[in-house]
Amino acid sequence: MGLMKVFSGSEILALALKEKIEAIGVDVLLKDNIQSARLAGFGSLSAAVELFIQETDFAKANPVIEEFRLNI
Repeated sequence: MGLMKVFSGSEILALALKEKIEAIGVDVLLKDNIQSARLAGFGSLSAAVELFIQETDFAKANPVIEEFRLNI
């Protein structure tokens, strides 16, 4: 079992999607590349924030993710 990236983008959108996924009982890992780069003393050109879930939770979370993507 591994992690699957389900979102890359702005912190505001990532936090909104994280809340929706967690509301259905799926744990979400948030990776903040901007904060990590800032703390290391350099900037980041990659996606600002990434969300990951367990691959085994994808079937449960996918309808929420797809609805979110259609509404952004």
